[in-house]
Amino acid sequence: MATLPREEELTTRARAAQARAYAPYSQFHVGAALLCADGTIVDGCNVENASYPAGTCAERVALGAAVVAGHRQFVAVAIATDAPEGTPPCGICRQALAEFAPTLAVVAIAKDGRRVRWTLDSLLPFPFTPSSLET
Repeated sequence: MATLPREEELTTRARAAQARAYAPYSQFHVGAALLCADGTIVDGCNVENASYPAGTCAERVALGAAVVAGHRQFVAVAIATDAPEGTPPCGICRQALAEFAPTLAVVAIAKDGRRVRWTLDSLLPFPFTPSSLET
């Protein structure tokens, strides 16, 4: 996959969000930068909780913030971690993002700056979507 639209800016924003992550339990700090169709970028970071299932991933924090701000169309997301390889969104985040942008461009940035790119539909080929609810 080719470079994403505004990839350098998304990468910078995802790294800045990663620095703000609250991850005292896993020590796995994640930052996300979500590019909206109108050009707005919304950041998110993971927020852990002592009750582990109550934590929230960076991608869903960014998605929620974007929706609150009135955005419903998305072009790309960048995800930054300190993992040795680019880390794709988890299954729950894939499903949440697919609700709005099933073919979203995804770039994952590893600790050393290497990047891996996918489309969301390649990571989640059969999402449960609003059309799944039609009778």
